[in-house]
Amino acid sequence: MANSKRDLFIKRRLRVRNKLRKVNAGRMRLSVHRSSKNISVQLIDDVNGTTLASASTLEKGLGLVGKNNIEAATKVGAEIAKRAKKAGVTEAYFDRGGFLFHGKVKALAEAAREGGLKI
Repeated sequence: MANSKRDLFIKRRLRVRNKLRKVNAGRMRLSVHRSSKNISVQLIDDVNGTTLASASTLEKGLGLVGKNNIEAATKVGAEIAKRAKKAGVTEAYFDRGGFLFHGKVKALAEAAREGGLKI
């Protein structure tokens, strides 16, 4: 029986997240979601189950509504790094979900690193 694209994506996402949970040493998780029109990222504390900071191209303050390209991902990565510093977080695990670490996801991670967030 052939797996659908969505089933394979979910398996990949769970595999990545379970690996992160095994090596989690109290660090926060930087979770990325990429759709066809937008990209968003959250800084999550799995111990308490809370979101400490988030950034998205859907925010009107960033001026990127409806954009999903490498430049938008870079701006979102820089913004999440700023908000993480404001929340008192300096290091986190990068949870790419089921997305490949390439293109927009990679640009977001590099921008967060340049912004001072240790990934």
